[in-house]
Amino acid sequence: MPTKTLQIPTTDGQADSFAAFPDDGERHPGVLLYMDAIGLRPELEQRARELAGHGYYVLVPNVYYRHGPAPVTRIPEHITAEMRPAVFAELMPLVRAHTTERALSDADAYLGFLTAQPEVGAGPVGVIGYCMGAVLAMRTASAHPDQVAAVAGFHPGPLVTEAPDSPHRLVAKLTAEVHIGLAENDLSPEGISELGRALDAAGVGHAIEMYPGTVHGFTMSDTDAFDPAAAQRHWDRLLPLLDRTLAGSRGCGPQSP
Repeated sequence: MPTKTLQIPTTDGQADSFAAFPDDGERHPGVLLYMDAIGLRPELEQRARELAGHGYYVLVPNVYYRHGPAPVTRIPEHITAEMRPAVFAELMPLVRAHTTERALSDADAYLGFLTAQPEVGAGPVGVIGYCMGAVLAMRTASAHPDQVAAVAGFHPGPLVTEAPDSPHRLVAKLTAEVHIGLAENDLSPEGISELGRALDAAGVGHAIEMYPGTVHGFTMSDTDAFDPAAAQRHWDRLLPLLDRTLAGSRGCGPQSP
C-alpha cells in the first residue's frame, strides 16, 4: 500500500499530511479524513491504509499544523481512561484555537489539494471525521456541496449548539448523503431531533445512529474507549456509503504521467 507524507499549502502555511492509496496505477475516488482531537498519529495512518485498501485515495491532514508538525503534543502509545484528562488538558487549547473561519479556509485548501492529486479520479469526494473531525467534515460538506457527495462522522464533537455557526445551522446547502454514528452520550435526544430536522429540511439522505454501549472514541484502538464491535459497525456503515456515492469517481483511467 503506497503512502506519502505531504505538505498542503494553506493561507496560513503548510499542513503536514498523510496519504494512502491503492498501488494499481489507476485513479480512485478521493476521501478527506479529518482527525480526532488527539491528532494525526499511527492510529489514523492505519485507518487511512485500511480505507485505501477498499479502493480510495485517503488524505489525512494535521489540523493543528499552525502549532507545528504532528504530533503537536505528547501522545501516549495507548491512552487509558486515567490518562485521558491530562492528555485532553494539553489538547483543548489547540481545539479551541481551530475556529470556524480557520476550518473553512483549510477545507478549501484540503479539497483543492486532494482533487489535484494524479491518483484521484474526477468526480465528487467523500469527507469523514472522528470526534472534532466529524464537526469539520460537516462544515466542509456544507461549504462545498458541489464537491462532496458523502459525509460521515463518528463519535462526533458538538454538532448542535446555540452558536450561530453551529454545524446543524449550516446544512441548508448540503447535498451529500450523511451518516452520523453516535456514542451513547455524544448528543442529547433533543439534539438528535434538531439535527435530524435540519437534515430533513436540507432534503438529503441521512442516518443518525446510536451505537449501543459505546463511549466517545469507540473507533480508536489506541484508547480505552475502543469497542471492537462498534468499530466494525462503523466500517459496515462507512464503506457502503462511500461505495454508493462515489462510484462515479472510479474507473477514470490511468494516472497522468
